Amino acid sequence: MSETISTPHRIRSFHPRRGRVSPQREADFQDLWPAFGVQVEERSTDPAAIFGRRAPLVVEIGSGMGEATAIMAAADPERDYLAVEVHYAGIAHLLGLIGSAGLGNVRVARGDAITLLTRMLEPGSVDAIHIFFPDPWPKARHHKRRLIRPENVAVLRAALRVGGTLHCATDWPEYAEVMLEVLTADPGLVNTTQGYAQRPDRRPVTKFEQRGIDAGRPIADLVFQRV
Repeated sequence: MSETISTPHRIRSFHPRRGRVSPQREADFQDLWPAFGVQVEERSTDPAAIFGRRAPLVVEIGSGMGEATAIMAAADPERDYLAVEVHYAGIAHLLGLIGSAGLGNVRVARGDAITLLTRMLEPGSVDAIHIFFPDPWPKARHHKRRLIRPENVAVLRAALRVGGTLHCATDWPEYAEVMLEVLTADPGLVNTTQGYAQRPDRRPVTKFEQRGIDAGRPIADLVFQRV
């Protein structure tokens, strides 16, 4: 999955692509983006104005095709879900899921997640951040492009309220080890368990994750809390 767009002062962490979009999903985007879409910009935004209510906010970075977002939001109506994605196909697909399921507590932000967290949302305003199966950038020369690295983790932690959670998952063992090391080293985060966490029931197994399981790759969940 993708996660962030670079700024002039930040290393890119994804390759943008449009992907194939069916006529139905193209129609979903055109019809639903005005009501459920949020363009990431360098301006402050009140989530209550986006969702029409004030509720705990979950930010999902790199929502992919949006299946996990839609399932979790449907099961968690008391919280609002803001999915951040850069790829058009994934955005259009999630908008279709929002429309078909009638999900009033989901919005889709298009653009840079780091800009969203540092420019649009107030520090300490997010109840939870989800980062499920970000690009592992497996080649050593590309490790600097990974989303979970100290400077980005500091941004994620600052966005969370005290007691808020950062939940990551990956099917790449080496990246899991790096995630655990980087998150453990952050002075404002504490692991909610010893080492890796069991997959919470609330996190559904997506098609992407199932492909990793079928390929024999272990799945690692990491759940940290801001202190």
